[in-house]
Parts: sequence; structure tokens; C-alpha cells
Amino acid sequence: MNAETPITMPIPGHIDPVPVPRAITPRADGRADLMGLMREDIGALLEVAGLDRKQAKLRSKQVFHWIYHRGVTDFDAMTDIAKTMRPWLAERFVIGRPEIVEAQVSSDGTRKWLLRTDDGQDYEMVFIPDADRGTLCISSQVGCTLNCRFCHTGTMRLVRNLTPGEIVGQVMLARDALGEWPKGAMDHLDEDEDAAAYTADGRLLTNIVLMGMGEPLYNFDHVRDAMKVVMHGDGLALSKRRITLSTSGVVPMMARCGEEIGVNLAVSLHAVTKDVRDEIVPLNRKYGLEQLLQACADYPGASNARRITFEYVMLKDKNDSDDDARELVRLLKAYDLPAKVNLIPFNPWPGAAYECSDPDRIKRFSDIVFEGGISAPVRTPRGRDIMAACGQLKSAAEKKSRAELDRLAEEKQAALG
Repeated sequence: MNAETPITMPIPGHIDPVPVPRAITPRADGRADLMGLMREDIGALLEVAGLDRKQAKLRSKQVFHWIYHRGVTDFDAMTDIAKTMRPWLAERFVIGRPEIVEAQVSSDGTRKWLLRTDDGQDYEMVFIPDADRGTLCISSQVGCTLNCRFCHTGTMRLVRNLTPGEIVGQVMLARDALGEWPKGAMDHLDEDEDAAAYTADGRLLTNIVLMGMGEPLYNFDHVRDAMKVVMHGDGLALSKRRITLSTSGVVPMMARCGEEIGVNLAVSLHAVTKDVRDEIVPLNRKYGLEQLLQACADYPGASNARRITFEYVMLKDKNDSDDDARELVRLLKAYDLPAKVNLIPFNPWPGAAYECSDPDRIKRFSDIVFEGGISAPVRTPRGRDIMAACGQLKSAAEKKSRAELDRLAEEKQAALG
């Protein structure tokens, strides 16, 4: 573990390298945040703090359970740890959550949170409820390095990678907000909450997609470590089959993603010709379509039961012709890919250079792909009224001053008593 020493590393890509911070964000009070750490890492910190190895191993197992299985943020609530030990832990450690700067709810039930890190960086996450599932869309970076022209997040500069704790913290915060910890979570549904929306296992949050701000494969180590915590059987215990990582095509990291994380893969394809994809997904200039599709064909674990999802945003008169649809089918079949295609109506944002394809054009495109033997449903836009839809995420801090955001947060806290 390198939590005590600063590390900088370059992010590979088509822009100049950007320094990113160490795996744990330093706190002003000097305490170490245990959020995002595996049991072994917690044990190592306890040992450094003065416990002997046997004691550290026992306490780390207990603390890990309370953090991730019970959702506890206060050491005093850890009833199987001696009362004299709890203040010792609280003096040295903290169980963090991202700070909520602003929370919004769409008319369709989609929820968006603007979050802030301990060092004052803002990022967003979105929860999308459906009848049979609830999907949490989480961010992996503050900003983004890829500059995809149809994506609002792509207009932001990359500030830094999120740490494992900041990534896992989004899942923890969502479970807090949805009342999903095993302590009578079903007893306090809001009156306007639809109980029928719960799945058979009693959970609203059933799936995670790494489709928020940032390119996950340019923050691979932190994303991998965070997902290991999320998938751990003694913790959040979310199956890898319920987690999807979306990449714009960082080809050299795709095999490692399959081998070391093993989650479902989604690829932001969006075009079937070099010229168009070079324009709207600039990473294509570095890793072209052929390299990308071959990496998909080689992705560990891909099969007809676990198909690769190809995301395709529908841009009027840019990538939505009948010929584009036929070429999409040809390419996917040429590489014998177990594939499905998500057609995404373009979600507008201020200053966007594109328009959404007409509904009839989208339907025709979908029909051609279906006729080619590949599933191509049209995704229903969600959360457009709060800028929470695909491609719309961008820190709302750019619309409000920091002072105004702080004032709103103080007013909300005061209202809560």
C-alpha cells in the first residue's frame, strides 16, 4: 500500500500527460479514510497504527463487515468491537462519504447528485429506476480527457482520477439515499415511493454502470480496486454480471479489464467509418476501428450469454443513414462478435454541435440492424430535464458559483435541523 506517500503518474492518451493524485485523498484532520479499502488494506493500516498482526486481522474483518455489509459510518455502532477500541479507531480513521452539494429528481424518477471530494473537486452520479431494475451510473474521473464532441462531459478538462474510495463512496451514498442497508430498509419508504419498484431481493439498486464522468480505463487501477470491493462476497456482494464498464476504446487496457475485473463491457462506438469516428470520438485516431473490434473479439468472458454492448448515439445526418446501419451489421459480423447495440437518441446540451436524428430515422436504423440478426433497441432518454441523460453530465458547479453552492448546502442542512 502506498497511502502514505504521494505518487504521480501520467495518463496515456492523445493529450499531454496529466498528473493525478495518490490513491487516498489526504484529509485536513489527518485521519485515514477507510472507504474503498479491501480487508487486507484496512488490516495493514491498523497494524501501522499500532495493533499487532493478529489483532489487526480480526479488527479489519469486523470493520470491513460493518462498513460494506451494514453501511455504518460511525465506529460506535460497531457493537462487536470493544467499547474501549472504538474511540481509538475514531481518532485515527474515518468512514467517508462524498459530500452532497446538490441532489435533483427528474420528472421520470431519475435522481442526480452533484458530489464533492475532500479536496474540493466536483463530480456527478445518476440513479435510474425501472420496473425490474435500478441502475446506478457512477463516475471514474473528475472531468474527462477524451473530448468526444457529442458529449457534454467531454467539454470539461480532466482534473484528476477519482480514488477507489471516491468511486465506492458513490455506491455507498446511493444505498444510503435509497435506504438499502439491512436494518429495516423496507420499513421507511417514502409515501410517494412505489414499493412495486423493488426487485425480488428487496433492492432498488441492482446494477452499476461505469458510464458517468471520465474514461474508466484511463483510471484502471482505481476502478479495478473499487469494483473488487463492490463485488466482494462479504461486502456489497454485487455480481460482476450486474456491472458494466463503458470505454471509448482504450484498446491496450481492454484485455486487462476482462481478466482482472471481469465485468460486462460496453463500447462507445457511435460511428462505422474512420472519418466520422475520428471527428466525434477523437480516440479513434489512436486506436482505430479495426483494433477496437479485434480487442472486443478477444475480450475475456464475452459470449452469447454475456454479449458486448455497442453504444451508438444517433446524430442527425452524421451517422444515421441506411448505409451506416448496414455497415454496422457488417463490421460486427466480420469480427464474429457476440453483440447487442444500444441506439441512444442524442441528448442535447448548451452549445452542442449536433442534433438528434428524427424518430423515424432512428426506427429505420434499428430495423435494419435487427434484420441483420443483431439486437438494436432504442434507449429511452431518462433525466433530460435535470441534465442527467447519457452524454449530459457536467459539473453543475460551472453553472453556479462555489459560494452559491455552499450557501445552498448550508440552507439544506439547516432545514434538516
